[in-house]
Amino acid sequence: MVDGWVRVAALADIVDDAALPVALGDTPITLYRLDCAIYAVDDVCPHAFALLSQGFVDAGVIECPLHQACFDIATGRCLSGPATADLRTYAVKVDGGDVFVRAT
Repeated sequence: MVDGWVRVAALADIVDDAALPVALGDTPITLYRLDCAIYAVDDVCPHAFALLSQGFVDAGVIECPLHQACFDIATGRCLSGPATADLRTYAVKVDGGDVFVRAT
């Protein structure tokens, strides 16, 4: 870790409109590539334990595979229930071919 940034993946491993689950220490997060930008959000749905990386990505939205709650990938905002809490988002930077997420 350098200045709070942790390398979590190679840029080449992140496919457009798909999820790449990774770990930020002990925290499961997911990386997404949307319109050439990389986003990082919590991988666990706040409604019930389900991995969002196993959900469906459509137009910048991730749908939980368990109860179909939807979240905006860029902002983490909860868009539909049964979830009511937003997802935590993480700062991301790309340096060369590596993707870093801010751990703080």
